[in-house]
Amino acid sequence: MKLTQYSDYSLRVLIYLGLRGEALSTISTISESYGISRNHIVKVVHQLGQLGYVETLRGKNGGLRLAHRPEDINVGEVVRYTEANMSLVECFGDQNACVLTPNCVLRSALSEALNAFLHVLDGYTLADLIEPRRALHKRLLPTVTERSA
Repeated sequence: MKLTQYSDYSLRVLIYLGLRGEALSTISTISESYGISRNHIVKVVHQLGQLGYVETLRGKNGGLRLAHRPEDINVGEVVRYTEANMSLVECFGDQNACVLTPNCVLRSALSEALNAFLHVLDGYTLADLIEPRRALHKRLLPTVTERSA
């Protein structure tokens, strides 16, 4: 199983915001911290806002922050929402034309594996992902810290 770049970026945005706590962040600072295109972050933040994970405040002193506590954001749920297609193979999709489908054990095995993958992610929250706060803070937020000092 490989997550799309979109899910990866979504989780990274949530990690960044989780580290910032109640402090507001901007799309530009997130983009700079990760070295990711601003346009990608705009799309991710927009969807995370629609899904209720991110709160955006407009205006001169606006920005964004988590809409919930990190403990209340489940990683498995985020992945389910941000992955456009969880079909590992053709027979998982609507356009299945595989002749093996009626007797295929592989489909069952892959379905079981996908469920196990998601089950493991369900055991983690954003709070777990930001647990090494100090180390993550040094890697992601040194410019933010320096600017606010």
